[in-house]
Amino acid sequence: MQRKRLTLTLIVLACVAIALFAVGYPIYVIRPFRHQGAQELAVALVVARFRVIAASAAALTAAIAFYTYWRSMGLWRGVLAGLGVVITVVLAYASRVNIYELMFHPVARASFSQPSDVKLDGDEKVIAIRINDQARAYPIRSMSYHHVLNDQVGGTPVAATY
Repeated sequence: MQRKRLTLTLIVLACVAIALFAVGYPIYVIRPFRHQGAQELAVALVVARFRVIAASAAALTAAIAFYTYWRSMGLWRGVLAGLGVVITVVLAYASRVNIYELMFHPVARASFSQPSDVKLDGDEKVIAIRINDQARAYPIRSMSYHHVLNDQVGGTPVAATY
């Protein structure tokens, strides 16, 4: 009986760890304004490629283990194991979401501030454009999340991109 409980605990914990790694590691490595080493980026890309399969297999394994051993568990161990299964299933679902599409989205309508109202660091880089008597500056930090911003400067349509 005790061995069954330990087996269930280890299986569910391993499944949670696998699903968490499959979802979390690529997000941790491939994030803006962070240097990525070649090897860790290569690993993150492989993990991202197979994360749906790994997280789904972990969720299925955790659910099967829970179903197989649930009668031999006490109340609290059953609740914790069930919580582990739920977390693994949620992570498996989250593995199907492309977080980068959520992070990097186009700006539907650009808004601008007066230069005196803007608080940029002294080292902040900007994309600057001046056409006729109008000028705009697009901060690189903001642009890196959106990549393209369509605007009109001095009556001329422009596409600022980074």
